[in-house]
Amino acid sequence: MSRGVPRAAPGTRAVFAPGKLVLAGEYAVIDGAPALVMAIDRGVRCEVAPAAERVRIETPDGDDRFVRPALEGAPPGRYRFVDHRPVDLPGKPGFGGSAAACVAACVAAGRPASDALDIHRRVQGGGSGVDVLASVHGGVHRFYGRRARAVTVPVPVVVYSGRSARTGPRVRAFLAWSDRAARRAFVAASTHLVEHFEDDPIASARESWALLTAMAAAAGIDYRTPALDRIVALAVDRGGAARPSGAGGGDVAVAWLPDEESRQDFRRACLQAGLPVIDAAVAGPAGWLAG
Repeated sequence: MSRGVPRAAPGTRAVFAPGKLVLAGEYAVIDGAPALVMAIDRGVRCEVAPAAERVRIETPDGDDRFVRPALEGAPPGRYRFVDHRPVDLPGKPGFGGSAAACVAACVAAGRPASDALDIHRRVQGGGSGVDVLASVHGGVHRFYGRRARAVTVPVPVVVYSGRSARTGPRVRAFLAWSDRAARRAFVAASTHLVEHFEDDPIASARESWALLTAMAAAAGIDYRTPALDRIVALAVDRGGAARPSGAGGGDVAVAWLPDEESRQDFRRACLQAGLPVIDAAVAGPAGWLAG
């Protein structure tokens, strides 16, 4: 169970499914390359209360597309989905909420958490599935398709860029990138970075930022923003490195610094620049909460 998870309200049981941070490998994972992903202790909770008649679903925004198929055949009850450890920020930081909700729904329904991979992909109309896999497995893993290999990587500093970003249009732009030779070279370079990231996270994050910005420029993807550039510069100025987590265009960046002093100095500098720092810890796999 992840740190700081509250107990379910009296008379209910609750499932917690972690959200995710992509540390390396985004975009290339669409072409079959591996991705490095961390499950975090901010995600989705499904609170289940007994009911005699039918399955009742409650979601924060009324959107049940990703949870209703997962709850087919579930025991009658009220299934209430809520953000776990939500952040009080404008927009959503991009922690994979729909994937976590789908995983939580599968567990709550008594079916394998891994069923969420096909359900989420079908509803979304595609996707790499690494957000679902992170929620299913927990921890930090390199994902090769559906295969997972646990790795050890320092927990990064997570900084919100100040605006949400839509992944879909950027993914479609990557899929439309017609320079096949450049695309193959990008995928090969990304694969090497993912497979060796834990050897030197700072150097790997710097290389990954350069690789992704070059790819985005060539493919016509709206990847960089002034806020993301600022976060990267603040990390580099302190001997570290930062990069967006996910498709870019907003959401959050992840940063690694050489020591605790520079890490704290980076956090202060981000806050002074109006860039919120979000505390996050590594979470275990989705499952029922105790109590």
